[in-house]
Amino acid sequence: MSIRRHAPTAARILLGLPLVIFGLNGFLQFLPMPPMEGNAATFMGGLVAAGYFFPLLKATEIVTGLLLLSGRFVPLALTILAPIVLNIVAFHAFVAGGGLGLPLVMAALGIYLAWSYRVSFRGVLEAKAQPVVEDQVPASVPAHA
Repeated sequence: MSIRRHAPTAARILLGLPLVIFGLNGFLQFLPMPPMEGNAATFMGGLVAAGYFFPLLKATEIVTGLLLLSGRFVPLALTILAPIVLNIVAFHAFVAGGGLGLPLVMAALGIYLAWSYRVSFRGVLEAKAQPVVEDQVPASVPAHA
């Protein structure tokens, strides 16, 4: 039992749990949130005023967190989460002016997991990707795919 073998699973759980917890908290408010002031309050007020943003964000956090916890569609979850985690880090660094601990840990876990699943991202990182044309589909791929 090597640590390297279990590290991706541990990272998935450590990243997925706060996403599910904070996502659920967005709907159920079971964790008290400190009041925001200044630019942070203005920023959050604007997002709340949009109406759709926070329910969409929190639902996305819950779904991607559950995908990470289950180990299913991990590369998809990481792809969806990348801009969310980046925004969380940027908010704490530039708007809130603090509280970077958990966001930086989440970013590090996401980067580590992306590296661990790097084979799954090869096609996405292909510089000159070509579309598949129906008459060029290899025999092993169904024509409707």
